[in-house]
Amino acid sequence: MSEIPELTISAEKVAAILTKARQFDVKDVVTDPDSGSNASDDAMLSVLEDHASDPSRTELSAMIRALNEDEQIDLVALAWLGRGDGDIDDWQDLRREADRAHNRRTAQYLIGIPLLSDYLEEALSQFGHSAEEFERPV
Repeated sequence: MSEIPELTISAEKVAAILTKARQFDVKDVVTDPDSGSNASDDAMLSVLEDHASDPSRTELSAMIRALNEDEQIDLVALAWLGRGDGDIDDWQDLRREADRAHNRRTAQYLIGIPLLSDYLEEALSQFGHSAEEFERPV
């Protein structure tokens, strides 16, 4: 078995981002973009839709943008790893490619990946962690 590579982003930060991404992943397409009604008038369905002003999107984007460049690169590489673009032995190659592709739109890119939370969770498991390790009791 290969040695597990070192991450520049903490597993705790990844777990926090995947938890927020999970909240965002459940959003549905906008069915009434010009709705002027109160959310309670339409059975609160609009809170389940992916509006640009959605707080989950805003918070997730802010969390990703707050990371330094190396952490953002690791996060993209982790998403690719969890998606199956390689395995833990390919980590350095995945990270190099994420570094090469890095730009100022990392948050937008990651938010656009369907199942981002699942991919991050899978990648964390390959690094010997689980999101449950970092859950805070309510």
